[in-house]
Amino acid sequence: MLRRRLLQRTLQGSLGAVLPAVASAQTFPSKPIRVFIPVPPGGTMDVLTRAIANQVKDSLGIVILEHKSGANGNIAMEAGKVAEPDGHTLVLGTASMLAMNPYAYKEVRFDVQKDFEPIVLAARFETALCVHPSVPVANFKELLAWFKANPGKASIASYGAGTPSHFVIEMLAEATGIKITHVPYRGATQGLQDLLGGQIQFFVNTVGQSLAGYHAKRFNIIASSGTTRSPFLPDVPTFVELGYPKVSATGWFSYIAPKGTPKAVLERLNGAINKALQDREVRAQLLTNGMYPVGGTRQELAQTTKDDAAHWQRVIKQTGFVAN
Repeated sequence: MLRRRLLQRTLQGSLGAVLPAVASAQTFPSKPIRVFIPVPPGGTMDVLTRAIANQVKDSLGIVILEHKSGANGNIAMEAGKVAEPDGHTLVLGTASMLAMNPYAYKEVRFDVQKDFEPIVLAARFETALCVHPSVPVANFKELLAWFKANPGKASIASYGAGTPSHFVIEMLAEATGIKITHVPYRGATQGLQDLLGGQIQFFVNTVGQSLAGYHAKRFNIIASSGTTRSPFLPDVPTFVELGYPKVSATGWFSYIAPKGTPKAVLERLNGAINKALQDREVRAQLLTNGMYPVGGTRQELAQTTKDDAAHWQRVIKQTGFVAN
């Protein structure tokens, strides 16, 4: 009799631990889903998130974009860390936030592995070196000659300290031996506006946000950061192609959730976003803006994060970069 009572209590305790998770998965979503965006409005992250939000509204309901910019995404990560782990709050994570910041900053108030759950790798992208037409160069060789003839004028802007854009500049300086002053922005939108306005002469921007200005001949693009030529810029060589094999960087966007979010909810989110990434209209919007749709399993995102973290840890150590 005593053994039977103990068994009943054990079963009740186990069911009590499982039932809330099952119930939350069955009733999910019960309210709008928020996605924390780590940059100001107007960039490729908005394009990506809005395209997916529009496609998943039938299966997941309303998706709200909430911009939490600053500290290269650390503010969005900190907000996501303390959010309720019920699947109604997500973070649009980047390679910078998940694989670079933990090594670039002296202190971060989150742990990617302990505080977050992977959902899906959404898209990849490359960067491009944009040059204002006031600089009389047509290719990278002429740019290096111009830098050497104009000491002190080698100032290149990025869309944020500790981003792939920034590390392209650091790797470029190391590879060429030219002292380059880095000018960080808090996102690509303002940097692009200043390039178009002539306030800055050089900007390493995402390929996607550079295409319209490039095709309108508002500025030139003389190199991209992929290992092979971008299909969006077939006439533009890569730094690797130009003889600088170490000057290579690609970025990515992913969806992550606070640790403790039920597995069934995470899998449902993964399935809905994967389906969205296969949608013809969504893919067209991403490709038009210089992003490659990816998708895949939660485990594949975890592995990508791990592999990129190991790579960028080495790069950060080599360059000696420390974020403020």
